[in-house]
Amino acid sequence: MITEILRDSQGGFARAGEILRTGGLVAIPTETVYGLAANALDPEAVKGIFKAKGRPGDNPLIVHITEVSQWAPLVSSLPGRALKLAERYWPGPLTIILPKSPLVPYETSGGLDTVAVRCPSHPAARAVINAAGVPLAAPSANISGRPSPTTFAHTYEDLSGLVDAVLDGGDCQVGVESTVVSLCGDVPRLLRPGGVTEGQLRSVLGELEVDPAVIGELKPGEPARSPGMKYKHYAPRARIEVIDGSPEEYIEYVNSLGETQGTYALCFDETAAEVKMPALAYGPRYGRETQARRLFCALHRLDELGAKRALAQLPGRTGVGLAVYNRLARAAGFCIEKLPGPMIVGLVGPSGAGKSTVAAELVNRGFQLIDCDGLTRRDDVYDADCIEKLCRAFGPEVAPMGKLDRRELAARAFRDPEGVKLLGEITFPPIVRAVRRELKSLKDSGLSGPMLLDAPTLFEAGLDRICRRILAVTAPEAIRLRRVLERDGLTRERALERFRSQQPEGFYAARADYIVDNGGGTLEPQIERICAELKGAVG
Repeated sequence: MITEILRDSQGGFARAGEILRTGGLVAIPTETVYGLAANALDPEAVKGIFKAKGRPGDNPLIVHITEVSQWAPLVSSLPGRALKLAERYWPGPLTIILPKSPLVPYETSGGLDTVAVRCPSHPAARAVINAAGVPLAAPSANISGRPSPTTFAHTYEDLSGLVDAVLDGGDCQVGVESTVVSLCGDVPRLLRPGGVTEGQLRSVLGELEVDPAVIGELKPGEPARSPGMKYKHYAPRARIEVIDGSPEEYIEYVNSLGETQGTYALCFDETAAEVKMPALAYGPRYGRETQARRLFCALHRLDELGAKRALAQLPGRTGVGLAVYNRLARAAGFCIEKLPGPMIVGLVGPSGAGKSTVAAELVNRGFQLIDCDGLTRRDDVYDADCIEKLCRAFGPEVAPMGKLDRRELAARAFRDPEGVKLLGEITFPPIVRAVRRELKSLKDSGLSGPMLLDAPTLFEAGLDRICRRILAVTAPEAIRLRRVLERDGLTRERALERFRSQQPEGFYAARADYIVDNGGGTLEPQIERICAELKGAVG
């Protein structure tokens, strides 16, 4: 079969529509990944998708439409919560599963009585659907089990000679497949994470269950209710091993292996320069949208380089990071190596969020607390050189008779961002040294349980490098302000000045692996869930 190359133009869209109407296969771009499209209502055309991809027939396909009005004929009913989701997130990277109508053949639904439907936002995808005049079934445009393609070049490389045409629409913007949520039960269920996050779904649906297959394998005999659930997916030819450790632990582990031919570090941008083996970076540690865009390209690059093994740095699991984690874990066949050593969890959040309350709950459950704020109040942390630098920067009044007056120092340093920055440059090095001494002492004592590092300036000081997980505590600003006024005896103006000197709440939440909402609700269920997940990560 000769595969046509179609351009992103009206002529290309028209030709793609013609091929699809007559039962052919066309790979098209979407905002998530490239999809291999066929007429979703034509069983023979759909069989062509499975044949071209080498895809198992019990793996359901997603049906693509351009208008909500095209949805009703495909399903047995449209409940209100489905329409609310569509109103909020369509067009976009969200797939919704509902009971199917007789119009949808079982070839498309993978033998299930449900159908997965989404409305893509990519202009070329929408133009092709409209030109075809039929809903399109379109799984990722790759050989089954291989990394999904997010570029025309990777799509054409995989499917040339197997499909009728490939439409060149440039690079995909989201980079991972759509979120899949099932509305077939009493409680909505997240089956596959993607560009629409768990939090965004909860904002519309309220209650939401996360299927265990999102972070683990299906149980034997359990049917795949969504694409990407049942089989090993997204894998390059290289063996992927996901390494669970802090950035420092990951670097130490990788460097201990030396340079082994065919072995690559698949890591964060910040880590790449510190490892001694060849490295492929797939995004910043806290840039989860960037990780999603770059992950599949990095997996394809491993094949281009002839890699035999890749040691992948474990991504965070909040926001779209859950989708990145899911894809990497499946590419590795859930081979996740937990490095030895204690689990260090960084505890962060703005003033008044209630970190101390959360810390106390975790200590009661077996965590060892390292209170960085308490450490900074010890006189032995700051040596004479540090005190001298503080006096030169903020005036001798901050250390009368050589003894640090912390209240005076805070009043002067927090007046403007430059003062806060200078304070950090002077005090962070001795604080970090003190924290490392404390950690070493705890480790030398034989402690192997989880450690909680309560550090208000965890990121600014670089202490997040030693943390395997980040836990952020959040609360509305009005509640935080009331707590600070009652606790610290500050004026409202001084409290707000402190707030302005800190990072906004979203800064912490965007970097967290776990988030505790301490705005007045019950903490225990949140703490118990986090402890259960951490126990699994350590065990």
